[in-house]
Amino acid sequence: MAVRPQSIKVRVAEVVPVTPLVKRFRFVPLAGGLLPAFSGGAHTVVEMHDGAVVRRNPYSLMGSPDELDSYQISVRKVEDSRGGSVFMHERVKAGDEMAVSPPVNLFAIAWDARKHLLLAGGIGITPFVSQMIQLDRSEMPFELHYCIRNDDRGPYWRDLQQRYGRRVQVHRAESGLGMDVEALLVMQPLGTHLFVCGPGPMIEGVYATARGLGWPEENLHSERFQAPATGAAFDVVLRRSSKRVHVGTHESLLEAIEAADVEAPYLCRGGACGQCETGVLACDGRLIHNDHYLSAEERAAGRKIMPCVSRFEGRELVLDL
Repeated sequence: MAVRPQSIKVRVAEVVPVTPLVKRFRFVPLAGGLLPAFSGGAHTVVEMHDGAVVRRNPYSLMGSPDELDSYQISVRKVEDSRGGSVFMHERVKAGDEMAVSPPVNLFAIAWDARKHLLLAGGIGITPFVSQMIQLDRSEMPFELHYCIRNDDRGPYWRDLQQRYGRRVQVHRAESGLGMDVEALLVMQPLGTHLFVCGPGPMIEGVYATARGLGWPEENLHSERFQAPATGAAFDVVLRRSSKRVHVGTHESLLEAIEAADVEAPYLCRGGACGQCETGVLACDGRLIHNDHYLSAEERAAGRKIMPCVSRFEGRELVLDL
């Protein structure tokens, strides 16, 4: 079982409003020197201490992988979320001390690809910023298609078009000029790898179209950082730790386990990577699987759960932790 990554202490060097709903944050190492290296598509987990509650949310690293004196992330404010994005927007200011995890890359560039086709929706643009820097410097062919609601709600599209020219195409949903995914996929040369990041329905639609056109699974890549769902509070028994843990309405199972000082593995904290997969020893109730990792058969068997996003309804849940 993997151990939780060691936190890196940082200072907030800059907070920049990008759109009415998006802010960019730049972190520098509190101890000076350089931060750990990362590659295009990597993310870091930001710790937010909100009173007695500690939230850990993943955000894509947006800076150049060659510049390790700071990390940059962007956060879209979501009012009806569990509070992490609101905390970042309303509570975090330049000069604050925070902690982040070492970088993890679950959305890495496919260096053997003939071409990279990048499809982004909304704040899903963030992992592609660092990817395009690396692809451009490596002289690898790529094109980005970026779907935004309108010019005012789409972060970074002007900067990206200025830097990469015709390799960046913007599709504006409110103007009726949405993205024709099938047309894009049909015209790609063999050996193209497809990368998509954005809202869940967008990712699922792109994947369905690609599979329908015969794209091989190994050429399909996606990233989504799904926030843990809220729900009714419940208790869980951690058998190996001999602890009973209460999981609050706005708290994830993983966060409750961490608050109980029990080490639990994670990488993405968004239900996609499988790192936090935990064995279910007993379940008198219903597992609410919110992940994108377990198969339908594994869910039906009820022997595994992803604590980062999934929940439970019932009398008792016993985990192998």
